[in-house]
Formats: sequence, structure tokens, C-alpha cells
Amino acid sequence: MESTFSSPAETALQREAGVPGLVTPPEDLDRVYELERVTKFVCDLGCQRVALQFPDQLLGDAAAVAARLEEVTGSKMFILGDTAYGSCCVDVLGAEQAGAQALVHFGPACLSPPARLLPITFVLGQRSVALELCAKAFEAQNPDPTAPVVLLSEPACAHALEALAALLRPKYQDLLISSPALPLPVGSPSSQPEPLERFGRRFPLSPGKCLEEYGAFYVGGSQASSDPILDPDLSRLLLGWTPGRPFISCCPDTGQTQDQGAQAGRLRARRLYLVERARDARVVGLLAGTLGVAQHREALAHLRKLTDAAGKRSYVLALGRPTPAKLANFPEMDVFVLLACPLGALAPQPSGGFLRPVLMPCELEAACNPAWPPPGLAPHLTHYAELLPGSPFHVPLPPPESELWDTPDVSLISGELRAPPSWKLSRDTGCSALAQRPQLELAESSPAASFLGSRSWQGLEPRLGQTPVKEAVRGRRGIAIAYEDEGSS
Repeated sequence: MESTFSSPAETALQREAGVPGLVTPPEDLDRVYELERVTKFVCDLGCQRVALQFPDQLLGDAAAVAARLEEVTGSKMFILGDTAYGSCCVDVLGAEQAGAQALVHFGPACLSPPARLLPITFVLGQRSVALELCAKAFEAQNPDPTAPVVLLSEPACAHALEALAALLRPKYQDLLISSPALPLPVGSPSSQPEPLERFGRRFPLSPGKCLEEYGAFYVGGSQASSDPILDPDLSRLLLGWTPGRPFISCCPDTGQTQDQGAQAGRLRARRLYLVERARDARVVGLLAGTLGVAQHREALAHLRKLTDAAGKRSYVLALGRPTPAKLANFPEMDVFVLLACPLGALAPQPSGGFLRPVLMPCELEAACNPAWPPPGLAPHLTHYAELLPGSPFHVPLPPPESELWDTPDVSLISGELRAPPSWKLSRDTGCSALAQRPQLELAESSPAASFLGSRSWQGLEPRLGQTPVKEAVRGRRGIAIAYEDEGSS
């Protein structure tokens, strides 16, 4: 039974880490992994035990990087090579188990705030960018010098945005440069107002400006894999960007561009379909996809409150990384909702696919809260913290007497009229008409009973009083490979 819902301990020792990637030459380690900055971070804190978190594709350099840092800093380094959920989130739990006093995260990161306070620094990498080719591509896609445009990039190309903006500023008047939302040092002075933080980035908007006015020019990706479904970071941007505003992606190596408007429409259509599936669902499985990101407990309680208000039943499942084999053990669930960081929730699904659709918390909010979305909201939220009280996007549930609960709703999948929540029907005393029925029947509204009734085999039938009484007879003896009455063959 243990291997049904989780992997045994022996599997973790025999599992391959995946594609390790190319090993970086020793002379390039300082530049690629920014060891000088990491050394300053460790020495300034005076840490004696430091955790180094690597994704699978960078594990080939983990030993060399740890040895170099131990030699320079004199501190003990611990390599975190496997996380319980996603490698983009900081593994604070693993660092605490090693007794680490600080953590250094290498590779792509979602930059979600951790659940526990721990000094953290990020090394996003520095991918080479052909600035001249990208600048020419930008000018070809934006002929109007007065149009507002924001420069975006994948995390590894963020270091080149300022240099790219320097080539474009003489011609373009309203050019906005985004930057990764890295954690600010504790006690750092801030003389300027805090910039807008969204999509894991900071946008220094001018007074009176809003992000919905800007088009986007994204530097990242490649020609070989231009599908944003394979890139959760780009998928998050496409889902949340204002519809109707241009969104152009540019390959940093060749400067070739691609209009992502059509792909963004397909992504939004897929999410709208998942909202309809959530509205039709009666049983919802809440998957705990993270324990290291802040406010995950509050978000789980919020989702359970949503399902209760909509008359649905919810079950909390803690299965680690969701796989089709794990979730197939719960066929009673109509949909699953993955409570994870934005990149983890948008991560590409395994090749086998899931038996039931896996949603994001935003889609469950849209399905269960009749007051959602508020006016002027971005089309899609990717972080569950934006749904909680205190966020500008939080929308409280309407009171029970609100007319929003009585609005007729028709399923766009089955074409049937959705009934209001069960608690709404029990409180509705407006109708007092009685209709006689020829026979009384017991109505069962349990989702589990309805699921059992839809199965072709429902178990053994007792058939009390219908089976004739017979004397007990002696059965077969022996083992299945050779019963005594079978003889020798």
C-alpha cells in the first residue's frame, strides 16, 4: 500500500536525477555561478553551514561549486539536489534539516517568499544575449516610438536588459525595464516608492501609469522549443498579460521574434475550460503542492471555504509531486486543485496525462465565487497569495442572502442547468406547493454514492431471502498450482 500513494525509500536511492547537463569548465565556474557574489554573501553573514540548492540539470557542477566555496569561505557546504516538490522553490525544510544558517539557490526560481525566515540569495545564471540582433528585432516589431513597451526576459537573461534598453532609449520615449523580484537585504534603505511586483518581477512605473497600458517584448526561449507550454515562466506572463496588448518573444541567440498573441488565446481558452470543469465538479481534491512557500496554510483554508460555499466536497491530499499514477488512486475526485507556486502550478504535465484535470487556485475561485472576478482584474492570477485577504485582488464571498447565488447557470460542457448549492435549497422557504407522488423514494445526494451508482460493478448483492438454503460442502484443498483433486499431469 505504501508504493500506491508514495514511492518507497529504495526508489529514491535507485532513481536517476535526470539529464545532468553539460559540465562547466573549471575556469568558468566563477562567472557562471557568480561565486564572488556568493562568497561575499556567506562571509557577510558569518555562516558556518550553508545549503546549496541545485536543479537536476546543474547537479553536474554541484560538487565543484561546493568545493570551491568551502575553500574560499571556510564554511561547510551542503548540496540539496532533490526537493519534495519543485526545484524552483527554495527548499527551506531541507536546509533546516541540515542545520544550515543560509541558503544559496542556483538556476531558475519562482522567487516566492519562503514560509520560514532564512537568509537566501539567488543565482539565476547569465545567458549570453545578442544585443544588436535583439535591438533590431525590437525596432522591427515596434515602429511607433511613442508606444509604451516593457522589456521582459527569462531569469537567465535579466542581466542584459539594461544594456538592451541603453540601445533603445534614444529612440523610444516610454520604455519600461522589468527586473527579477529578488529579496531585498534586511534593513536596506528605500528612498524611492516601492515598484509594482507581479509575475515574479518588479516594474518601476511612473506616477499615473499602469501596467495594463504596456505591450511586452520578451527576451528568452529558443527556436528549438518556442512553445510556451514548455516554459512555465512564459506561460504565466501570457496568461496574466492584458488581452489585446502585443506580446512579442525574441530568441536571445538569433534575434528571431514570434507573436505570442495566438498562443496566449489558446492558453486562456484551456483555463476557461478548466473553470467549467470545476463548476461541474461535486468532489474536489486539494493537492498540497508546497510546504515551503509562505501562506500555504491560509490558502488551503481559503480553498476549503470556497468549496463549502459552493456546495462541493473537498479532500486534502499530500502526495508530493503529483503524477498520473498517484492521482489515479482517487477516481472519486472530479477535479484536482494544485496549491503550488506559480511555476509549479503551470509546470508541463507528464506525457501520460492525468485521469482528472488539474487546476490552479484561481480557477477554483472563479468556479466557486459568484462575485469573481472584480472589475478591472487581470485575466488570470497565478499565485494563490493574490486570492487571500489583504491582496488587492481578493474578493470576499457574497452573503447567503445575495442574489448572486440565485443566478441561473448552465454548464457549457454538458448543457445542463446547474443547481444552486445544497445549503441554498434547504433555506429556500418561498415555495410551499406540495405535489403528490405515487411512491416515496429515498433520494441520496452523496457524491460518493452517485459515483458508486455509475460504476458497472457495485459489489456483491446480498439478495436476502432469494437464495435457496444448501448444506455446506467440502471445498478444494491444496495450493493453486496443484489442487488435490486435480491429480498429476
